[in-house]
Amino acid sequence: MTRRGWAALIFVAWAGSLGWLARRELFRSTGARLAEAALSVPPGAVYYRLAVAGQQVGFASSTIDTAGSTIRVEDVLVLDVPALGVLHRTTAQSRATLSRALRLQDLATRFDGDLGRFSSHATVSGDTALALWLVAGPDSEFTRVPLQRPIVLPTLLPLRLAFGGELKPGKTYSMRIFDPLLLSERDVAVTIAPESTLVVADSADYDSTAMAWVPIHFDTVRAFGIEQRRTDGRASAWIDAAGRIVRATSGGDGGGAFTMERSAFEIAYENFRRRDTARVARASASPRLGDIVPTTALGAGTRPNAAPLGELRVRLRGGDARALALAAGRQRLTGDTLVVRPETAAELVARYALPASDTALRASLEPEPLIPSGNPRIRAQARAILGRERDPAHAAELLLRWVSSHVEPTAAVRLPGAVQVLARRRGDCNEHTLLYVALARAVGLPARSAAGLLLIDGRFYYHAWAEVYLGDWVAVDPTFGQFPADAARVRFGIGGLARQVELTRLIGRLKLEVP
Repeated sequence: MTRRGWAALIFVAWAGSLGWLARRELFRSTGARLAEAALSVPPGAVYYRLAVAGQQVGFASSTIDTAGSTIRVEDVLVLDVPALGVLHRTTAQSRATLSRALRLQDLATRFDGDLGRFSSHATVSGDTALALWLVAGPDSEFTRVPLQRPIVLPTLLPLRLAFGGELKPGKTYSMRIFDPLLLSERDVAVTIAPESTLVVADSADYDSTAMAWVPIHFDTVRAFGIEQRRTDGRASAWIDAAGRIVRATSGGDGGGAFTMERSAFEIAYENFRRRDTARVARASASPRLGDIVPTTALGAGTRPNAAPLGELRVRLRGGDARALALAAGRQRLTGDTLVVRPETAAELVARYALPASDTALRASLEPEPLIPSGNPRIRAQARAILGRERDPAHAAELLLRWVSSHVEPTAAVRLPGAVQVLARRRGDCNEHTLLYVALARAVGLPARSAAGLLLIDGRFYYHAWAEVYLGDWVAVDPTFGQFPADAARVRFGIGGLARQVELTRLIGRLKLEVP
């Protein structure tokens, strides 16, 4: 499963709108007013131009239909991303049905890209659980996700803010978001910024000289800013009084940021369809030293050096490193210099026996989507590998050696779920990681996925690995058989579908200089 990190522009393209969870108390205080106001939600479609550093990389649309007692919202995204001289296409579509109170009733998604090819269907049981079916060819998986708060559909946050009377500058909401593609949650803080005026191209004509569609009429749109901050970054969006995104930015306001900008259909779609794809692909063929290559190491046909790296020092350039979750565990950030050192032998000694019973580690012991650690086949395999071993460090290494030697390192095109990987015995770094985490949790060893960049020959590739708790979190790499993992890895996120898909906000802006 190569270049999956680029597929995550989906998350950015739907920035501020994919899978929001709003606090229960917010719904109690505004629910009645919201249900009444939502009767005036206007139907219609809007189109967006997706760009990185000013260069168009995709097209998106959002359509709202109102009928009877429900509201249907459909999001479509088409994305072409160049990597090592090849253009890779990702398409995604989601269709959600809402009540008139803007509560999610069901959600259907289809995805085709480097994350794989799969579809899903989810229904909400009250506000307590999300029933989720994932299907990819002959593979399928059902999971029930418990909900502590009401789940909100992709574009509901702007709608709820607009029609719930919550567009008040200076007001901040603390929320948990749930991304149906990453199948994970996280805390965010959303602050309403002062109203501003944005200019939007609403009609276009074809310019035969430029060989492109150009705007011929503009609209001036009043919009409120929304600043979203989370543990591993930030994003901004501007929404109008109808609850529609006008512009969204991820990765800061610099020229290398990813942007989603409302525009006329011809500018958003026709110019994207007609662009010189060969030129775009060629520009990515020869990455420079320090560049972030938008693919995994396996996808690029490369592997780490045989000699483990004892220390990594990199200077971060071109991006706001303070917005990233870098300074933790084995990583230390001083100014713009990041130092990574692997764990020492003393840190590989645990002071507990399996299974772990610390309630603070519960989230890293329980099953979750794509990590069904309670599955009988997963549990049986874990027991077969460990036998009577109860030392956490020894167990962690035994599991790692088994996954590394029994799962062929190759691209995969279907569900990366642990059960499917155990059956197929092949996959990319995400497949290795998810199977390892599932096996570890099955025997009571706290484990979680991590994602970031892997340094190979002076260039950085997207990569996923695992972390196990042995008194503190220790990085291990089941793809390349390292226990602990050496210092060549720079971690940017933990949890979810390895969070690797969110690294795309770094594209075009962050450079890592190795002395």
